[in-house]
Amino acid sequence: MKLVEIDESIEKYLRKRNILKQYLIAKMHAEADRLNQIDFRKRRPYKYERYYFKINNKYRAIGRYNDKGTFVVLEISDHQE
Repeated sequence: MKLVEIDESIEKYLRKRNILKQYLIAKMHAEADRLNQIDFRKRRPYKYERYYFKINNKYRAIGRYNDKGTFVVLEISDHQE
């Protein structure tokens, strides 16, 4: 699957928390369709069609598919909400 970020704020967030390298590894797994490596799942509530994958034990990338079938990362979360 093709994976893109919504804007440059995602990269700034990753750099600030020093997890850019881990994100790029997870992105590589996603683009190679090794989704079990990154624990790719649909996020609840299911009706919003949002998905997430693990960057590491603390951080998740949250996004959705656009009309062209590209996965767009909308935010990075430490899932403490």
